[in-house]
Amino acid sequence: MARVVLVHGFTQTGRSWAAIAARLSAVGHDVVCPDAPGHGDAGNVRADLWQAADHIARAGGRAVYTGYSMGGRIALHLALSRPDLVTGLVLLGATPGIDDDGARATRRADDEARAVELECDGVAAFLNHWLATPLLASLPRDAAGVGDRLRNTAAGLADSLRRCGTGQQTPLWSRLAELRMPVLCLAGERDARFTALARRMADTIGPNAAAEVIAGAGHAAHLEAPDAFADRLVRFVDEHGS
Repeated sequence: MARVVLVHGFTQTGRSWAAIAARLSAVGHDVVCPDAPGHGDAGNVRADLWQAADHIARAGGRAVYTGYSMGGRIALHLALSRPDLVTGLVLLGATPGIDDDGARATRRADDEARAVELECDGVAAFLNHWLATPLLASLPRDAAGVGDRLRNTAAGLADSLRRCGTGQQTPLWSRLAELRMPVLCLAGERDARFTALARRMADTIGPNAAAEVIAGAGHAAHLEAPDAFADRLVRFVDEHGS
């Protein structure tokens, strides 16, 4: 059976993958759910996206890497820097970066404003705003794992925004064709922006990539439709894990 590394999104921790990890483990796969820099037990780790990829690689080794949102961006960096470790790559609600300079600068300013909000108001108040944003508004509160997110610190999350935020990320669109491992780009059906990004990524990567949507789900499709997401992930791992 295969090893699978699951990389969580911003404000989450590795524990957010518990339901998906259980499904993978039940069919015999070895699952690793590390905490990303600035989060959970790695809350004091300070890292940009390339350094975060190294951090995750040290925890995961050779595996199928699956990343959600920020975790997908970290997994993509890892696949480009250490392709020898990545037998397959699954990206959910992820982007290779904002390729318009003006839009990227705007996002960088937004990320800084969120970092300041975290430092001033604390994690609990920030999560109330964060989980109400249009990107996550379709995620039911009881599926959001708020208790686990509250384990994070304001300092760790603020640093993650400043170092690993999409506004800080150098666009990787021109490097996607370097990926030679099988790649699956996923997005929730109701997440129109990331559905378009998933399709664009798959087209740019080439014939070893595919794009699919998770029916009835928004951005956090693994939390909104965990069974449908797990079914698709298990099929990918069964086919491409080694």
